[in-house]
Amino acid sequence: MKTLVIGLGNPILGDDGVGWRVAEEVKRQLPSPFQGGGQGMRVDVDCLSLGGLSLMERLVGYDRAILIDAFALDEPVGSILVLKLSDLPNYSAFHTSSAHDTSLQNAIELGRSMGASLPDDIEIVGIATRRIYDFSEELSPPVAEAVPFAAGVVLDLLKQAVG
Repeated sequence: MKTLVIGLGNPILGDDGVGWRVAEEVKRQLPSPFQGGGQGMRVDVDCLSLGGLSLMERLVGYDRAILIDAFALDEPVGSILVLKLSDLPNYSAFHTSSAHDTSLQNAIELGRSMGASLPDDIEIVGIATRRIYDFSEELSPPVAEAVPFAAGVVLDLLKQAVG
């Protein structure tokens, strides 16, 4: 099984960079059998500032994807939430939107309709944040404290797939 872990966000916009930090920590802790394709599973880890069609294109050829990102939630800052992509609202589903800003759900649907091999299993690990527009390379203390816990969640999700 080919799995792609992607940290999303912008590392110079404060807490919006948390996805990158978690992905970097996952890569650091990733057991070597996963890196080399052992145990029937290959895991690639990447950090991106993409969405919509560009993100969908990066998922081509993988069986599974775990996306890590900052979430603007009414939860305490630093809370961690795990969802399936299908559980997230598709905000552009009922609106005309350009191809430049379509939702990931719409991009996946389009990619599949064109024959792209895309993962059926897409999970989102979200970290609750408030500070996503501050120009800073630093995470706020509660979000920084969540990084090792969120990395642990991602590693647990990877281990569950091996069973």
